[in-house]
Amino acid sequence: MTQPSHDEPTASSPQELREQVELTRTELGQTVEALAAKTDVKARAQEKAAEVREQAVAKADELKEQAALRAGELKAKAAALAHHAQDRLPEPVKDKAAQAAGQARAKAAQAGQVWGEKAPEPVRQKAAEGAQLARGNRELLLAAAGATVLVWLAWRRRKE
Repeated sequence: MTQPSHDEPTASSPQELREQVELTRTELGQTVEALAAKTDVKARAQEKAAEVREQAVAKADELKEQAALRAGELKAKAAALAHHAQDRLPEPVKDKAAQAAGQARAKAAQAGQVWGEKAPEPVRQKAAEGAQLARGNRELLLAAAGATVLVWLAWRRRKE
C-alpha cells in the first residue's frame, strides 16, 4: 500500500476526508482483531484440540464399524466351516458323538447338582457368566468341537 506524500491533498472536501478516516479506522480495527486472534495461543490450541478430538472420534467409530463387520464375517465363516465339518463326519461318528454327549449331559447334571450345593456364591456367579457366554457362542463352540473331532479322526487314522 503506497501512501501519498504529505504535501498532496488526499481528499477534496472535509466530508471525503472523514470518510477516508472512518474507512482507515475500520480496516485498522479488522487488522488488530486478526492479529489478536493469531496471537491467542490458548484459543488456537483449544480449537486444534477440538478438531483432533473430532477426528479421533470419527476414526474410532469407523474402526469400530469395520471390526463389527469383520467379526460378523468371521462368525459366518466359522459357522460354514462347522457345518461343512459336520457334513463330512461319518454317521457312526455322529451317532457315537450324540451318545457321548447324552452321557456327558447326564454326568454334568449330576456333577452340577453336587457342585451347586458345595460351591461358594462368587464361584457360582462366575460359572453362570461363563455358561451364558458359551450359550451365546454356541455355533463357534460347535465348530471347534467338529474341528476337534476331525483332528482326532485324522490322528487316529495315521496311528492305525
